[in-house]
Amino acid sequence: MNASLTPVLHAPWIAAQAEQLLAQRGHAWILSGPSGLGQYELALALASAWLCDHPTAQGACGACGSCYAIAVHTHADLCVLMPETVMLELGWPMSEKAQDEIDKKARKPSKEIRVDAMRDAVEFSQRTNARGRGKAVLVFPAERMNHVTANALLKTLEEPPGDVKFVLATEAAHQLLATIRSRCLGHTMAWPDTAQALAWLEEQGVPSAHAQVLLHAAGGRPADVLRQVAAGQTPAWWSAFPKDMARGEVAALADLTPAQAIEALQKLCHDLALRQSGAMPRFFQADVLPPSKASLSTLTAWFKRLGTAARTAEHPFNPGLMLEALASEARLAILSAA
Repeated sequence: MNASLTPVLHAPWIAAQAEQLLAQRGHAWILSGPSGLGQYELALALASAWLCDHPTAQGACGACGSCYAIAVHTHADLCVLMPETVMLELGWPMSEKAQDEIDKKARKPSKEIRVDAMRDAVEFSQRTNARGRGKAVLVFPAERMNHVTANALLKTLEEPPGDVKFVLATEAAHQLLATIRSRCLGHTMAWPDTAQALAWLEEQGVPSAHAQVLLHAAGGRPADVLRQVAAGQTPAWWSAFPKDMARGEVAALADLTPAQAIEALQKLCHDLALRQSGAMPRFFQADVLPPSKASLSTLTAWFKRLGTAARTAEHPFNPGLMLEALASEARLAILSAA
């Protein structure tokens, strides 16, 4: 998954968007945009404000019983719909049945939003609220709903109970059913300006010199910088990565998951294609890109293969062999003749 799991609830660009959206009416929102911009955090900010005992124009008060219940993930009027893998990572509780099945190793945590969880959410939306402030359903990442799950949500959106609001956070709004999109208000996530993002990253403990390089590597998405730091992608690693891949050095991928490796390679392929077209690279500094005579058609074919690999990156048959194959393919693509 490319969605960031780092809390950015108090980032200034999230706070500004929360205030903007809370001033508008609507029972259902879709928050969309690329990873690293804080869709989940903004969705949680909206849900918190809707349920808060003492909300303000800026959002939830952060001090009442409702805010505390959300902070510890026990609010009776908030239903969170996520893949089980994401719920485990973010610390949200699953149903007793799902938790028992996973604890007993009867099955692995789901990477999709299960239809059973959606049916529970439909039943939740029809119950009387517990605290008198209505109910909220948060779906993240919404593109992880399969067709059956999405249709179950659609029926509730078409005939919503009067006291429930929905917020869907997604990095791929185009993958949602058109009928779901048509029943929700849409919001495209705002990009923070560079100075704002760098200041926030320094507040999170990222050194200024590192923040500048890594923010460029993240395409201007500050929450993705924190993911890069957690994955060990220092400025030195990032600067060495293109030429390491030109040599096929799998050691450069050793500390990454297949999904992280594919994401980095997609950025490298993207920048090589930009250079081949006479444009400036987006993610890497121009002077660290390796010499390459690869044609645009070769780079495009490589990018498509990386996209195909990304579909199975979260559950590869053999992660080590997959990383070796990725490094070898990168070398062949970069060094291929036009």
